[in-house]
Amino acid sequence: MYLDSEKSWSNSKKDYWKTILLLAYQSLGVVYGDLSISPLYVYRNTFAEDIHHSKTNDEIFGVLSFIFWTLTLIPLFKYVFVVLRADDNGEGGTFALYSLICRHAKVSLLPNRQVADEALSTYKLEHPPEKSNSSRLKLLLEKHKSLHTGLLILVLLGTCMVIGDGLLTPAISVFTAVSGLEYTMSKEHHQYAVMPITCFVLVCLFALQHYGTHRIGFIFAPVVLTWLLCISSIGLYNILYWNPYVCEALSPYYMFIFLKKTRKSGWMSLGGIVLCITGSEAMFADLGHFSYTAIQIAFTCLVYPALILAYMGQTAYLSKHPHAINQINFYVSIPEIVRWPVLTVAILASVVGSQSIISGTFSIINQSQSLGCFPRVKIVHTSDKIHGQIYIPEINWILMILCIAVTIGFRDIKHMGNASGLAVMAVMLVTTCLTSLVIILCWNKRPIVALCFLLFFGSIELLYLSASLIKFLEGAWLPILLALVLTTIMFIWHYATIKKYEYDLQNKVSLEWLLALGPSLGITRVPGIGVVFTDLTSGIPANFSRFVTNLPAFHEVLVFMCVKSIPVPYVPLAERYLVSRVGPASHRSYRCIVRYGYRDVHQDVNSFESELVDKLAGFIRYDWCPRHDTIRQGNGDDMLQSGRSPIESRLAVIGTVAVSGVPASVSVGFSTVESVTDVVNMEPAGGFEKRVRFAIDNASESDEQSEKEVQLQEELQELLAAQQSGTAFILGNSHVKAKQGSSVLKRLAINFGYNFLRRNCRRPDVALEVPPVSLLEVGIVYVV
Repeated sequence: MYLDSEKSWSNSKKDYWKTILLLAYQSLGVVYGDLSISPLYVYRNTFAEDIHHSKTNDEIFGVLSFIFWTLTLIPLFKYVFVVLRADDNGEGGTFALYSLICRHAKVSLLPNRQVADEALSTYKLEHPPEKSNSSRLKLLLEKHKSLHTGLLILVLLGTCMVIGDGLLTPAISVFTAVSGLEYTMSKEHHQYAVMPITCFVLVCLFALQHYGTHRIGFIFAPVVLTWLLCISSIGLYNILYWNPYVCEALSPYYMFIFLKKTRKSGWMSLGGIVLCITGSEAMFADLGHFSYTAIQIAFTCLVYPALILAYMGQTAYLSKHPHAINQINFYVSIPEIVRWPVLTVAILASVVGSQSIISGTFSIINQSQSLGCFPRVKIVHTSDKIHGQIYIPEINWILMILCIAVTIGFRDIKHMGNASGLAVMAVMLVTTCLTSLVIILCWNKRPIVALCFLLFFGSIELLYLSASLIKFLEGAWLPILLALVLTTIMFIWHYATIKKYEYDLQNKVSLEWLLALGPSLGITRVPGIGVVFTDLTSGIPANFSRFVTNLPAFHEVLVFMCVKSIPVPYVPLAERYLVSRVGPASHRSYRCIVRYGYRDVHQDVNSFESELVDKLAGFIRYDWCPRHDTIRQGNGDDMLQSGRSPIESRLAVIGTVAVSGVPASVSVGFSTVESVTDVVNMEPAGGFEKRVRFAIDNASESDEQSEKEVQLQEELQELLAAQQSGTAFILGNSHVKAKQGSSVLKRLAINFGYNFLRRNCRRPDVALEVPPVSLLEVGIVYVV
């Protein structure tokens, strides 16, 4: 028995490491494509400044020393050992850090937050509640609304810089790779060939996006692996053949010598050196597709040593060929016999590296849209098996046009590198600031630990950022302009979304008004299900009252539907639906709250409609069961004692899980009151617990139970009949305008900015995939 268990443990451990190594191999093509092609342009951008070469090679060795320690401190120490641990249920990226902070401190600007959301299994807190270490900072953040806005702007700024990097990386990568043709053809032909070929490759790259990464991704890992082996082998050859003593340049001493000799020119050249870590953010952003261990193994065992060898090989060659400084290029150090194969692999690797940042741009825009920070765009899920692989047509073609415009407009690797370097360092600085907050608020470490992390890595990144900013007129203006435009768009959209919710909250109709209409709601009830979409999680939306006032007829089954986003990456299917009654059972009115994480795939309307009916049926059974009835009455008394209205029943999580192969309904009750002081009471599922039956002689109780069974069956039959009659979806067709007396800035943002975006983005009914034949729109004007 002992031998069998030991053998089983050995097999499971072997399978675990087999899976980890496979993930590490796959991560090469997705995560490290951008980082691995950086040797193509780092030295060329670094020596674009007026740096004179001396016989002592101090300048060349100083650049290598900077590259070595930058690669060691930022990607290896910061990301691999610290930032990758700040994951949000396995997800990484700027929004993952923001999500973690919002769950541990009430700094989120998402309007319809509920206590029930905190009971989600993915809403778990990383550590127990904070002690005195982080309580002061937490109270400070929660107290000042301006800090909430500042934190959101910081996150949006980092997001916009990632999008800017998605525009610049394909341009500089492909252009640099294709520029290697100058060593295989005459100068006259090269001048007219590089630009058309670069634009053609970029058009092909963006045209292939709609096929999805899973269709063309099978070649990504082999290409990057071949590229890394190629540059490391050539680097090792150059070290041994030209200058074995180049290893001495790894000493930090040469950094000081470099800055001492070159002074301002050396400081400005740091804007080129920083390009050696482009793509490091992808290790964190793509964490959800792989695992911490897989990404760690791939970087430390292959990517990091291969890049170091490549840069050392370039340095060894340049140290013996000082004349090559004036025409420095990656291909100069490549032996002529293998130059054509290396050029081919370089172009393929640049395409792979560009693909990873483009896919990351799609993902981060999808997250922004889910959290109400980006106008509605079309999201196409390109894979049914691999979660998170998406394609956004509008963004794809805009990126392609801008990318080609940048390539044709700049025509210079130096200007592209300056722009890319600024975008990269801005993203990393935002990540450092957010991680410092995570260290205090989420990990409950002493503030001095977070301060040391912020000062150490923040000072390094600020040094590189300053070197990039000084080149504002030489290309660095582009990411700043893009960030300002995108941040303005995202902030206006988010601001108007919050104002619309506040308007709905102030103008919602009380439940007493609904009860006063009587069992028929004062209108003619027609067969079918009427789904009223609203952002409210309680009360009756104003558009419904306007609808029944002007058209006094509605469906037999009324559902107030709220589709909301939660600051978590995923919401399990069994916990997605919150259902409650609105009014007494005779009204056949329900409230359904559908919760999605920022990486969840929204259902299409056909599966959503059938699943909605299933959840309503599950809630009806749960609501009529005797045990729940007793609990519900008790909660009603509690609500009356606390001054709350018992008109709307408690929300219940209606989900389906399999127990021993048999599907079972899981229901957990929550109060509908949205105060954060409410206590969330978890109720065990009725289908999972052991029940003890007692004989009851009282015939009246037996009759009452029989009557409830009849009412249960009657309500279920009416729901089924309504489903067969069809479903209508009621949406508000809104127009937003600033109220009188608003500032000029607010009027410009709302009346022109937001309404322009609203008219030119996808309509809500298209985003929700509502069939036009089932759509009813109610006009409403928001004065905010």
